Amino acid sequence: MNTETHHHKLRYLLIPVVIIVIGGAVFFWNQHQTDATAGLQTEFGVTLSTQYATYLGLDWKELYIAALDQLGIRKFRIPVYWNDIEQSPGDVHLSDIQWILDEANKRDAKIILAVGMRVPRWPECHAPQWTTNFSQDQMHAAETTMIETVVNQLKDAPALQRWQVENEPFFTAFGECPKPDNDFISAIIQRVKTLDPTHPVVVTDSGELGLWIRTSRDADVLGISMYRTTWNPWFGYFRYPVPPAMYRLKAKFIQPLVQNVIVTELQAEPWVPESVLSASLQDQYKTMDIDDFEKNIDYARRTGFSEVYLWGVEWWYWMKQQQHDDRFWESSKKVFSPV
Repeated sequence: MNTETHHHKLRYLLIPVVIIVIGGAVFFWNQHQTDATAGLQTEFGVTLSTQYATYLGLDWKELYIAALDQLGIRKFRIPVYWNDIEQSPGDVHLSDIQWILDEANKRDAKIILAVGMRVPRWPECHAPQWTTNFSQDQMHAAETTMIETVVNQLKDAPALQRWQVENEPFFTAFGECPKPDNDFISAIIQRVKTLDPTHPVVVTDSGELGLWIRTSRDADVLGISMYRTTWNPWFGYFRYPVPPAMYRLKAKFIQPLVQNVIVTELQAEPWVPESVLSASLQDQYKTMDIDDFEKNIDYARRTGFSEVYLWGVEWWYWMKQQQHDDRFWESSKKVFSPV
């Protein structure tokens, strides 16, 4: 990384953090208002990545059925990976996604389908190999055609609740992605709305580092991430010093643009400087032990948002199946199937 890029990314990270810290200090006295939301009903779901499950050595279909039937999860956010569904130009296969929707429908579960080149899980952008030498115009055309095919084929699925177009598309400090074209992003969001006016479109942003304003302009529903402890090469481990009320304050600020704000990515797995496959369990527990897991869920409840999608169901299952630690899997049952 050259010095200019390093300084650019450092500024990008520092400025919002300073804003958040100051804002958190100023509004910390308002904590009692957040506490008043604790009795409100929050619906919990998960993001489930077929690619990440496979990377961890899991059978993603087995994981999905276990999440439905063992945990009782009834809300899922599912990334539709372009490099999985269209491995050769124009040959789009959606049988796996259709199976996910069909199994959800059998159990009255609801699905958010995330479409586009940039969808959840590293490296964020998942373009097929055959687009490697495409110009920007060629890439935009191919992505638009793919999205149109997905929407037209799946929009009538009974289990479909919403679309998500791209993932944190205006947030450029994370992921191996080309520089975003804001006009193109807005255009494909509008295209999805035109093709399927029945299902709302979610657009996502960083809960801590995003200002949410640009994202909210195109969204029917704003989805935000919510992280408590992260790691980066400049600060090492870092815990966000903000009360739950800060998220509500930001939501109130952008209400003229979008009314419905949900948490699409609540940290419920470790943030480590390397893959969990190479990190020790001791290092993984630094940012996600069972106490962190349960406190993060309680923290999300106290923000007062109506829907929260946990990030990490693949890791819980991996911990249970391959690391013989079922605490996260068992604890999550109290979240999705409370006694």
